[in-house]
Amino acid sequence: MARSVSIWFVLAAIVCSVTAISAEESSDSKEFVLTLDHSNFTDTVSKQKFMVVEFYAPWCGHCKNLAPEYEKAATILSKHDPPVILAKVDANEEANKGLANEYDVKGYPTLKILRNGGKDVQEYKGPREADGIVEYLKKQSGPASAELKSAEDATKLIDDKKIVVVGVFPKFSGEEFESYITLAEKLRSDYEFGHTLDAKHLPRGESSVTGPVIRLFKPFDELFVDFKDFNVEALEKFVEESSVPVVTLFNKDPSNHPFVIKFFNSPNAKAMLFANLSGDGIDSLKSKFREVAEQYKGQGIGFLLGDLEASQAAFQYFGVQESQVPVIIIQNNDGKKYLKPNLKADDIAPFVKDYKEGNVPPYVKSEPVPEENNEPVKVVVADTLEDMVFKSGKNVLLEFYAPWCGHCKKLAPILDEVAVHFEKDASVLIAKLDATANDIVDESFDVRGYPTIYFRSSSGNITPYEGDRTKEDIINFIDQNRDKTVQQESVKDEL
Repeated sequence: MARSVSIWFVLAAIVCSVTAISAEESSDSKEFVLTLDHSNFTDTVSKQKFMVVEFYAPWCGHCKNLAPEYEKAATILSKHDPPVILAKVDANEEANKGLANEYDVKGYPTLKILRNGGKDVQEYKGPREADGIVEYLKKQSGPASAELKSAEDATKLIDDKKIVVVGVFPKFSGEEFESYITLAEKLRSDYEFGHTLDAKHLPRGESSVTGPVIRLFKPFDELFVDFKDFNVEALEKFVEESSVPVVTLFNKDPSNHPFVIKFFNSPNAKAMLFANLSGDGIDSLKSKFREVAEQYKGQGIGFLLGDLEASQAAFQYFGVQESQVPVIIIQNNDGKKYLKPNLKADDIAPFVKDYKEGNVPPYVKSEPVPEENNEPVKVVVADTLEDMVFKSGKNVLLEFYAPWCGHCKKLAPILDEVAVHFEKDASVLIAKLDATANDIVDESFDVRGYPTIYFRSSSGNITPYEGDRTKEDIINFIDQNRDKTVQQESVKDEL
């Protein structure tokens, strides 16, 4: 499997952190955050209809910073009727790692909402400060859908910055209403839900309908849309598809961030136009981009318009320069990217059409080829990967690293020693590739962390290195996996 780091991970770091909140020891004499571990977790959770569990690590800076907010929220929610329990688990503790795996904890802090004795698990997607945590969890612990008895109730729920789903019914019973409540329970961590007997209370849409009908309110495009199929799967598909703008706007306005997150979580291919949104001539570019987005709606491709000022991390990820703006980048779920720089409005439609028809070659991000490559460990970039590794006829040990990685820095002098050991052996090459600055398009390499080391023998066998990171172990590994014929020929050459 080839390495494919989704741009979502890059942009999500800028946008916000949406699935986590912290828990750590409080300095208060009385703690309201319940401490759980592998010995009492299952028994405690099984007795609760609703609770929140924080998976944290003691060394995590975000956990430490957010701990007081989590504790303060727990204190307030302990007085709620009924009380809302907030708990924490040290997921870094060896004995608790089974729990962390069970709840798919991939980073710290991670917070989960557990319902019905732990049978239903949802991600926490609320704020990180105490008051926001409290308000969010009050809603999450209450009914999945709020009854709207007046226009005032509707106004409190529906505003111009979020998506709200409202069911209009002639009565609060029956198959359609039950399907709606099932939907609300399933998606309540992502959307707000309401239900009413009178559509006249709602701010937009036909007021004479008696239902059953679902009306989704949104702060973009047509502002509301109705739906009448009460199959739960159809309802869910309707809500998910209707809650993505035709063109998602990515800038520094936090009210847009939930839609950016939804865009990058979508399974669709992603067409991203990055431009100076306050620059001259931007209106025609935006207009044409939206026109194309409308044309391809429902065809497996989403569209995002990113402001240059907010998109610096995206530029770094893709390896493009501001001099290439306006630039359109299309990324598939397989990690392949397609790029057209210095875009004009009339270029958008032909480029997307050519992409859809398979007539655009993939773009591969690569560092410049080094002018000199004389160090013991040779530098490989995306543009030289084929020649230096696959066509060199050599036994190649290749490290995929990140410049900021502490483990990579520790390994660097060891690899230098390994390279010096094989310096007189023309059949062996020790090399490294900066995996943050170069795309790895070959599916032979599955790079999911740093450092990742692979060995390719001269005959084409590819083996991941999973041994100890010592000079002796790496040398022994190379000797055991190298092509023996080439090794013998190399010795003959030396003689």
